[in-house]
Amino acid sequence: MIRVGVDVGGTFTDIVLERTRVAGEDDQQVVVTKVPSTPHDQSEGVVAGVLQVCEQAGVAPGDIDVLFHGTTVATNMVIERNGAEVGMLTTRGFRDILHMARHKRPHNFSLQFDIPWQSKPLVKRRNRVPITERLSPPTGEIEVPLDEDEVRAAAELFKKRGLDAVIIGFLFSFLNDAHEKRAAEIVREVMPDAFVCASSDVVNVIREYERFSSTAMNAYVGPKTALYLRRLESRLKENGIGATVRIMQSNGGISTIDQSAARPIGLLLSGPAGGVIGGRWTGHHCDSANVITIDIGGTSADISVIQNGELRIKNPRDTLVADLPVLAPMIDIDAIGAGGGSIAYVDEGGAFRVGPRSAGAVPGPACYGRGGTEPTVTDAQVALGRLDPERFLGGDLSIDKALAEEAIREHIADPLGLSVTDAALGILKIINNNMALAINGNSVAKGIDPRGFSLMGFGGAGPLHVVALAEMVQAKDAISPLQPGITAAMGLLVTDLKYEYTRSVLKTLDDADDAALARINEIADELIAEANAQLEADRIPTEARRFQKIMECRYLGQGFELRAEMPAAALTQENKHAVIDSFFDAHKETYGHAFRDQITEGVTLRVIASAQVDQLRLPDLDHGGRHNPEEAHLYTRDTIFDDGLATPTPRYDRTRLLADDRVTGPAIITQHNSTTIVPPGFVATVLGHGDIHIERT
Repeated sequence: MIRVGVDVGGTFTDIVLERTRVAGEDDQQVVVTKVPSTPHDQSEGVVAGVLQVCEQAGVAPGDIDVLFHGTTVATNMVIERNGAEVGMLTTRGFRDILHMARHKRPHNFSLQFDIPWQSKPLVKRRNRVPITERLSPPTGEIEVPLDEDEVRAAAELFKKRGLDAVIIGFLFSFLNDAHEKRAAEIVREVMPDAFVCASSDVVNVIREYERFSSTAMNAYVGPKTALYLRRLESRLKENGIGATVRIMQSNGGISTIDQSAARPIGLLLSGPAGGVIGGRWTGHHCDSANVITIDIGGTSADISVIQNGELRIKNPRDTLVADLPVLAPMIDIDAIGAGGGSIAYVDEGGAFRVGPRSAGAVPGPACYGRGGTEPTVTDAQVALGRLDPERFLGGDLSIDKALAEEAIREHIADPLGLSVTDAALGILKIINNNMALAINGNSVAKGIDPRGFSLMGFGGAGPLHVVALAEMVQAKDAISPLQPGITAAMGLLVTDLKYEYTRSVLKTLDDADDAALARINEIADELIAEANAQLEADRIPTEARRFQKIMECRYLGQGFELRAEMPAAALTQENKHAVIDSFFDAHKETYGHAFRDQITEGVTLRVIASAQVDQLRLPDLDHGGRHNPEEAHLYTRDTIFDDGLATPTPRYDRTRLLADDRVTGPAIITQHNSTTIVPPGFVATVLGHGDIHIERT
């Protein structure tokens, strides 16, 4: 069995290959590599990386069985606002729901704030066409029949305008989707090449604005995402790679190309999700169930919290992408513009700033010698001697210290009257402060005390910053994973196949009678049947399928809901209180209190269908137990730490370190895909699989 994980970042594309020659035995090979990303077409970098890792592993590309892929294609489209031209059919009188939203002001006291759903709408007003039809709540009974002639005329108009995608969003379609289904059929007849989706197919739940916005997002990223996935599949086959392809989802599961192309809003956190999964897997190896992960790449830093070994899933009210609501399950990840490529500059007011603008992969930091002239965080690391030119990416990518120093001198040091050293240290202090604030926002602000958590830094730049950040947020210790720069790609190989299906229920549970519970059970059975059909299409054996039922609940009259566990068996009068108690517990954990005497309302029923895939296994390292092992020592070179002094600092080859080896700082531990800094006053201990634990001496 040969499996490959590919994670595309803003600067580099990371690849890991696992070959297990005999099932169930330890005859295994794991090979990792990195190649520059290709922003104009990510599939080029993906294929180049797969071919490179195959060459390094000595395997034929055609022998790959499964390829797992995390992508930022959908995310980048939303951030850069270069998605499809979308048309919308909606109930007459409600075409402006996408404009009005919830009448919320993002910044209450600002006179010049931007409202993205109005200034940069996913569907322009002229492309939102009202249709005569109406359903009546709470039954979904048809009050006004669908005017099919209006639907057809609107589709002809969209076709004339050359629109790429069309959505259908009618009021109360979560109660009865007949009108949406019929309208979608008509649009497909008129526009067979368009990307068409109905809100009941994308998010079949209450809240018309969030439902319409989510469907609009699905269509906005749909055509280009589908094109990318098909192009990737085609390019892989052209290069002799006929592997089954699985795509990382925002909820921490994987899906098929067909499912991802039809419902691309599930990919909006595809890239960062792999890193969090890899962080949880690494934490398990390190006996750390409580971990704060920070994935620092070239463009961004992604932060998440793993508590008691469990991923945190965002509440529906918090699932925003580019400030737009997306009712798709997502791992709780916060992203900021902070990475190795973040550009340092002096703004018009004379303030010293770093990021969020990034040099990215092209032209990259000044030290790359590819035309970049502005100083970046990577340039600061090079100027301070923390990154060695001959060791950067194992020597695969040449860097020039003189170019880094010149960029810092011209743009920061001279304008501010600083030395190059002080300017470089300033760059790192600013970027570290930005990241520390974001870490606190995802932990302290949500009731998590970092003092009981390990801070795990990965991504190419993660181990360069992790100790400094752990000190700033007062984490108990720091962890540098075995392959920091490839952790997100490795996470792809420990992820289960996963789908989620939802339906609104809107039932108070405390007084639910047998008929109400029977209806809830009926909805659950229908969702499980949908899930079984998808798993059947994926050729997943019946015995390997797993189903979890979730009831999203709230107090009666409350604005938003929280996830509560449901029993595996059918809901009855005897066990319905288990759901209520689970909601109380979730409310207590989230808000610090629970009103156990109040009425609980079930809002949405969610079925999570999954199937476990083979897990990446790492061999145990041989035991070393050495202190500052000379066998791993490469050379010693002056390095500048926070005190501003040039300190002779030994370099160690991470591939030569063994289990229980200890390296006392100051030291720099190098490997192909990342560099780990052990500052003065700290000691690094190598764990059983090669992960490094760093704490104060």
